[in-house]
Amino acid sequence: MTGTSFRIIFMGTPDFAVPALHQLLNGPDKVVAVVTQPDRPKGRGKKLTPPPVKVAAEQADIPVLQPTKIRTEEFSNILKSYRPDLIVVAAYGRILPASILELPRLGCINIHGSLLPWHRGAAPIQWAVIKGDKLAGVTIMQMDAGMDTGDILLPAAIPVNEDETAGSLFGRLAELGGITLIQALDLLRQNKLPPIKQDHSLATAAPPLTKEDGSIDWKKPATELHCLIRGLDPWPAAYSFIDGQRFRFFSPEIVHKECQQPVGTLILADPQGLLIATAHNCLLIKEIQPEGKKRMTVEAYLCGHPLASGIQLTRE
Repeated sequence: MTGTSFRIIFMGTPDFAVPALHQLLNGPDKVVAVVTQPDRPKGRGKKLTPPPVKVAAEQADIPVLQPTKIRTEEFSNILKSYRPDLIVVAAYGRILPASILELPRLGCINIHGSLLPWHRGAAPIQWAVIKGDKLAGVTIMQMDAGMDTGDILLPAAIPVNEDETAGSLFGRLAELGGITLIQALDLLRQNKLPPIKQDHSLATAAPPLTKEDGSIDWKKPATELHCLIRGLDPWPAAYSFIDGQRFRFFSPEIVHKECQQPVGTLILADPQGLLIATAHNCLLIKEIQPEGKKRMTVEAYLCGHPLASGIQLTRE
């Protein structure tokens, strides 16, 4: 296949997928169509908003398909009419049926946001941070009928920074995903992209997150809570209650200090942050979001809302 230019259908929805689409559009292959989720209401005004991938595709004058159902013969025939050699998927948001997986002659490949077989599922980037992984990455994989169980084609890894949030890692892995995709396609052209079976015994799950996952259990050690808070930033955000009011917490720092106060006790509130007792060491929270307010530094909040030491933070 040396020198071959592939006809590609790209399937993706959120910001994570946009760098990969841009890489394809700037490469030797032809993106013949883009498939993305339907426009959704967004914000307080519930204004109908297009997905980021749709915006990028329309800017490049690429045909955009936004089916509400993908498991139909009609939609399969529409895809077939573009005569794709390959379908590239990046955070599309739906499980593809066999009728689509088997449609292109080279099948479907996915940009998954983890180093497979670790963190299979919908939220691999968040879980990498929550679990305290030292390395994160992307895997270009051949898709099959399972959930991220297909053969590995090309992985790429980067270190996870000590203050990394899910949001910052999303951006870095999105760029890495686009670059690694192009490398994989170049290798495929040269017949140098052999599939590698996953070791399923090493697989871990990365299920979707809910708002309830953000509830902070102060009985856990500071190291674990440090990872949780960063892994849930920006969404759904870790939270605790102070005098019945929900506060979302961001920008944590581990303070290596044992204290006699019960876990969840506010030891000190000053411009540096909220110092809170945990099961092992303390946690300093430097940014908060009071209920119904914007995210702000603790210093800014304390200017008009002093907090007394000794307050007990609760889960409800």
